[in-house]
Amino acid sequence: MDQLTVGILHPGSMGAAVAACAATNAAAALWCEAGRSSASAGRAAQFGLTSVASLSELLDRSDIVISLCPPAGAEDLARDVAGHRFAGVYLEANAINPERVQRIAGLLAPDATVVDGGVVGSPPVGNKTPTLYLSGPADASERIEALFAGTAVRTTVLGTEVGKASALKLAYAAFQKASRVLVALAIGMAREHGVDQELIEVASRRTDSYLAEPQYVAKTAARAWRWGPELEEAADALAAAGLPPEMLRAAASALARWNDAKDDGELTLTDALDRLAQP
Repeated sequence: MDQLTVGILHPGSMGAAVAACAATNAAAALWCEAGRSSASAGRAAQFGLTSVASLSELLDRSDIVISLCPPAGAEDLARDVAGHRFAGVYLEANAINPERVQRIAGLLAPDATVVDGGVVGSPPVGNKTPTLYLSGPADASERIEALFAGTAVRTTVLGTEVGKASALKLAYAAFQKASRVLVALAIGMAREHGVDQELIEVASRRTDSYLAEPQYVAKTAARAWRWGPELEEAADALAAAGLPPEMLRAAASALARWNDAKDDGELTLTDALDRLAQP
């Protein structure tokens, strides 16, 4: 297969690393510098992405475009791409619910072919090997599989129905992220009564208990700005399935108390619990 050109929209920590993996099998990996921060520019340079001046140029040159951005902006971004009549493969890899993915597919039709994607795992740096789940038209999914062949991003195709990959991503995120919030709440409650170390000791006697990993609370706080919106998306998916969404909405509300700790790598467990206790 001829080498394709790939474009990454909004190269965050996940997007830039994923695009760098795609670049292994691509002719070029492009990103658009217009309106992006110096942090984005730094990431793009770190991962060897090629800068273009405008979204129009990126779309004109790209065979495959990868959308990886905060959930709230997914449809606006797709609408911008649709306005340029992009006619390649559009990988919708954001943590959004299946109904939104289907709306985006409708926005981009009939020009572009939309493949639904869900990334499970950490960004592919160091020894991390996330899995990119795909669902959508078979030929387009095969092109994306080829793009990541032999890289740190593993691919698994779930079928041709757009929405399956996002459903799997949100189902996993709903459990994993809400569980971390429950850990923070449990430790916060125990700390109020001076028994937090005893709680952690109890949990450490059990296998596979998030409660035995209190150090992860600070990491949860630093990621809350993007985890909260993901849980809102998962809550919407639950509601659409006739299942009660209130638990995930409450977890998202708890995460919102940490929004000002965005990407704070210096945060301690004590700092995180103190912020959680303040409305």
